[in-house]
Amino acid sequence: MTLFAKYKQTILYLIFGVLSTIVNILTYTFCTRNLNIEFLISNWIAWIVAVLFAYITNKFFVFESKETNIKFLIKELSSFVSCRLLSGIIEMILMYTMISLMSLNDFIVKIITNVVVVILNFIFSKLIIFKNK
Repeated sequence: MTLFAKYKQTILYLIFGVLSTIVNILTYTFCTRNLNIEFLISNWIAWIVAVLFAYITNKFFVFESKETNIKFLIKELSSFVSCRLLSGIIEMILMYTMISLMSLNDFIVKIITNVVVVILNFIFSKLIIFKNK
């Protein structure tokens, strides 16, 4: 067994996690810098876009969930969004605390909080959403 085959799921999760993080940060930056939307609202917009991207890539490429029955998809997507909502709320609390209360740079805070979110999301995805039946 090759090293890639042995750690395929983790490697793919990291690749798509980085891509989801890039989508999140670019969306956030576009909203705050180009559209002048307040940072917490921009963060929710970025969260929605990144969660949709992450669901599709995690389902088909990382965890290889093949089920396409509509009832199953609704359940799986609901579970995915619920877990991501938890990590999204944690991110919002951290961002509010570090930006509004500690006056740290929002872009740096956004990057730091995304590291925390990627770790939490992997745990939720592996143990709850796409667990092997």
